[in-house]
Amino acid sequence: MARKTAKIRVIPLGGLNEIGKNMMAFEYKDDIIVIDCGMSFPEDEMLGIDIVIPDITYLMKNRDKVRGIVLTHGHEDHIGALPYVLKKLNVPIYGSKLTLGLVDNKLKEHKLNGSVETHVIKHGDTVKLGEFKVEAIRTSHSIADALCLAIHTSLGTIVHTGDFKIDYTPIGGDVLDFHRLAELGQKGVLLMLADSTNVERPGYTMSERTVGVTFENIFRNASQRIIVATFASNVHRVQQIVNAAQKFNRKVSFSGRSMVNVVNVAMDLGYLSVPEDVLIDINEINRYPDNEIVIVTTGSQGEPMSALSRMANAEHRKLEIQPGDMVILSATPIPGNEKTVARVVNLLFEKGANVIYEALADVHVSGHACQEELKLMHSLVKPQFFIPVHGEYRHLRQHGKLAQSLGMSSEDIFILENGEVLEISKEGAKQSGNVTAGNILVDGLGVGDVGNIVLRDRKHLSEDGLMVVVVTITKENGQILAGPDIISRGFVYVRESEDLMDEARTVVRNALQSCQSNNVREWASLKSAIKDSLKTFLYEKTKRSPMILPIIMEV
Repeated sequence: MARKTAKIRVIPLGGLNEIGKNMMAFEYKDDIIVIDCGMSFPEDEMLGIDIVIPDITYLMKNRDKVRGIVLTHGHEDHIGALPYVLKKLNVPIYGSKLTLGLVDNKLKEHKLNGSVETHVIKHGDTVKLGEFKVEAIRTSHSIADALCLAIHTSLGTIVHTGDFKIDYTPIGGDVLDFHRLAELGQKGVLLMLADSTNVERPGYTMSERTVGVTFENIFRNASQRIIVATFASNVHRVQQIVNAAQKFNRKVSFSGRSMVNVVNVAMDLGYLSVPEDVLIDINEINRYPDNEIVIVTTGSQGEPMSALSRMANAEHRKLEIQPGDMVILSATPIPGNEKTVARVVNLLFEKGANVIYEALADVHVSGHACQEELKLMHSLVKPQFFIPVHGEYRHLRQHGKLAQSLGMSSEDIFILENGEVLEISKEGAKQSGNVTAGNILVDGLGVGDVGNIVLRDRKHLSEDGLMVVVVTITKENGQILAGPDIISRGFVYVRESEDLMDEARTVVRNALQSCQSNNVREWASLKSAIKDSLKTFLYEKTKRSPMILPIIMEV
């Protein structure tokens, strides 16, 4: 019998054609490893949804093969789905010290600590997971302790860059490991998956140190309180804010739950150094003059419940924006967040604050590689096949073009969708079918119980409102005993539309009487008759179609 050809199956479950929700599975023989397990924020039409996580149906079906989840770094779009996934698929987790520190925080929140096996890996380490050997390589990103991964198999080596930039002067002091990547490229790399976020930007991403210089210049000339909003996970950015505050004799206080959590983890693990005489509690800020205070907060994306948004809306319990306060937004709006960020900036200006954002000064640099850095990565690794990842469709396409400009054949570049499988064997690489992939919506404590039908109903309710029709009929002959009573929510205010409501009751009464005379008794038919007649009447009168909910009681 002919021996089956060994194939590596590359299975994206999230992170392609989108920013966020990163999750990539690799299958070889009887083993599966998963790289990252991220979440994304809901789109505007996902009303009431808190977060979106990847669909892991394929992993659940093959749970006996899954050897572990390896994390590239500690950002939410790479670790945020872990608590939800681990409740269904409890497998070992591998990541760097800071990444696992942040994961541990999440597991405690979800009461999963102690039940999950975690393993710290550092750059230079290699972990054996079934047929895979996963090597951790040092890289630079906007969070400390980020890893690039080399996945070694008997068929060849796969390089997954993770999120990266090339920073020659990083805050942590360790530059991306060019030597190891070049060495792998020299030996031959079968496949590379690389970050595409900034592929549209020419040139290089600025070093994180440039932000430190900007902070020092701003702090030097500021005579009021300084409030800096940034990503909680950007420990190097927080360190630079602390350094500037210390240099100009200011005390630092942290605000926002995620900021306080991350800072505590980073300080405990030695990634953040805040001198004791610099750090003060948020309750102590009124004891110091304004020109001696720096507040580091969450809310750089205009999130409605974040500390900065609550300050801007005068809803924060401990802090109020005062005229003259200097507010620095040390982040770029994530695509789709531009309006919410602009609204917060406008509110801050209205309260008399001086707001500095990226358009006005170098208060933020990206954590992702621009074109020249991507070219360097491709030139070092020299992969046989290439999959652009971590980006919307246009980013993946442009990254494919960039790889072609460096001499790669278009036939060796694969622009995949989530769920599309790439098979690689000695004969070559080809797309081979699909697996289930998509969005699982998390709403409160419910995971996956809100689907398209519920979202459609929410959309309908939010746009057109609701009318509830309550009527009591006799069991014997369907005669109306009480009602119809009509309750309107989000459609019209009943007291101001009494004539319309009276007419609507008459329409319902006529519909039920028609059913009675035609000897129609089934509830489904009665409800349909009420809905259809009332819908037609209301549309003729108002050109609106509220959701109609008939409630029939029999006596």
